[in-house]
Amino acid sequence: MTEDNQSMSTEFILTGFTDRPELKILLFLMFFAIYLVTMVGNLGLVILVYMEHRLHTPMYIFLGNLALMDSCCSCAITPKMLENFFSKDRIISLYECMAQFYFLCLAETTDCFLLAAMAYDRYVAICSPLQYHTTMLKKLCIQMLTGAYIGGNLHPMIHVGLLFRLKFCGSHQINHFFCDIFPLYSLSCVDPYINKLMVFIFAGSIEAFSMTIIIISYLCILHTIFKMKSKEGRGKALSTCASHFLSVSIFFGSLLFVYVQPAKKEDKDIVVSIFYTLVIPLLNPFIYSLRNKGVINAVKRIMKNKSCNILKQIPAPVSN
Repeated sequence: MTEDNQSMSTEFILTGFTDRPELKILLFLMFFAIYLVTMVGNLGLVILVYMEHRLHTPMYIFLGNLALMDSCCSCAITPKMLENFFSKDRIISLYECMAQFYFLCLAETTDCFLLAAMAYDRYVAICSPLQYHTTMLKKLCIQMLTGAYIGGNLHPMIHVGLLFRLKFCGSHQINHFFCDIFPLYSLSCVDPYINKLMVFIFAGSIEAFSMTIIIISYLCILHTIFKMKSKEGRGKALSTCASHFLSVSIFFGSLLFVYVQPAKKEDKDIVVSIFYTLVIPLLNPFIYSLRNKGVINAVKRIMKNKSCNILKQIPAPVSN
């Protein structure tokens, strides 16, 4: 292999969404707006949970960490995607690919474990409310978060490490808007069977483990809810779980479609990838916050305190 080919073997071209110049500005503005709202919404939720002591409970701590991972997911994908709208070459190096996939996989894997932890938290709160404060202790909460972050880091490390066994030759065009792992495998001149098998085993196991906990938790929750005699109690319990269940359905549905399905079509993968990399991080803060009285009340208290502080700083009028 010549020196030129060796240098090209570590660089790829992201095709992005379109080559039509008239659509690039519109798409750039749309995705830039999504990125800004996503970052403000998620980081705002993280800061709110950190600042408001009344939100220092397991449910809100998990929610704050979920928002942090959604921010990580958006940061891993969107800046490079926005740059490529006006880049002539749209080149991404192999190491940039690895970094992009690592942080995306970190965020998505940690999200799986966090959503499972949130489902268990809701199960204890609804099915065993009297034991909630003795079961969901601070120690258990920290252990769950630690396990989620350890699993979230180990999973992408395995796949990034296995990328070093591949060699890339021929076409270097990745038909995607970010450096996802399956489009990268299709460019390898070494059989990526082992890599694909590891993705199927680990991604499938993580999703199966998380979904099992979520499904069992929600079956127990629904059983408890339907046994309640009070309609008001049933409505309150269902409202508490509705936002979490909606987020879980969208998140796991899109991941299953992309990473576990046997037959893959690039056009459909791109559409579904938009959901779990851009749309879900955008929607999650609103899904959880707008239906959550604790978050809404915390925002009102902070706004009220800031308004009072501003009024105190205004000097009183001097009387004649």
